Amino acid sequence: MFDHEKFEAYQLAIKYWEAAIILMTKIPAGNSVIKDQLKRAASSISLNIAEGSGRHKPEDRKRFYSIARGSAMECAAVSDLICRMAPELREETEVSKKLLHSIVCILSKIILK
Repeated sequence: MFDHEKFEAYQLAIKYWEAAIILMTKIPAGNSVIKDQLKRAASSISLNIAEGSGRHKPEDRKRFYSIARGSAMECAAVSDLICRMAPELREETEVSKKLLHSIVCILSKIILK
């Protein structure tokens, strides 16, 4: 097992990515830009956490964790847009935003040390 796989923020990021993939299938047709943005930002969270975990210097690690945190915030904003275009997805986006909030909290504590 790699170090990043033991990291709670990474595990939550993978759970969020799975939820985002399902959510993408429910976004109304004609919104490919939003789908693509969600796909890229959701992937970026776990990928940057993993890359940061592999860095030896704390400042390098924090830089990647900061990027992952920004991607999580971006996903939260995309969720807000999805709620406006498809109100029937509100409950589903709110559940996934709780995962994002947990990720952001964990990463923020590390970044601000």
